[in-house]
Amino acid sequence: MVDVPRRSVDDPLGRLVDEFSRLPGIGPKTATRLAHHVVRHSMDDARALAVAIVDVKEKLIHCSTCNAITAVDPCHICSNPDRDQTRICVVEEPFNIPPIERTQEYRGLYHALMGVLSPQRGVGPDQIDIHGLLDRLEGIQEVIVATNPNVEGEATALYLARLLHAKGIEVTRLAFGLPVGADLEFIDEVTLARSLTGRRSV
Repeated sequence: MVDVPRRSVDDPLGRLVDEFSRLPGIGPKTATRLAHHVVRHSMDDARALAVAIVDVKEKLIHCSTCNAITAVDPCHICSNPDRDQTRICVVEEPFNIPPIERTQEYRGLYHALMGVLSPQRGVGPDQIDIHGLLDRLEGIQEVIVATNPNVEGEATALYLARLLHAKGIEVTRLAFGLPVGADLEFIDEVTLARSLTGRRSV
């Protein structure tokens, strides 16, 4: 996140532009367009946006089992007895779960690592939730590693594969269809579905 200095309360439009600029992927021009969009619309629309933002912070938590973003704990996936209790799909972040769910090709459980291994950034196994995954292996037959197909995602997948193979767990990786360097949240449902169907052993 870009560290944008906050403006004076006497410049509400400038402050709104600054706040939008603090969001990832939002540059000054986009932030300015968003701020003017808010100005042009009704007070009810502005209040609805403000309430939605506050509700997200006040009412949403991370599932204590899988780390998904949820309003109830455990989340609706972890607490659903109809899900396949023998498979866990491991993703990097909670926002990687909804795209996979939309494919309707996977009916197992999830585990969000809350990051990936990155020695260059000082992120080791203790900085992501690998221990939480290892605590959930009873009765698990397959772990699908769905980290992003980039250097850090591949390194994390290989590390997990070594750990899980030592425990007798089958480890598979998302297969064809995912372009190298892509992020899961931007992949269409058809591509993700093909990748899930064609997953391979690690």
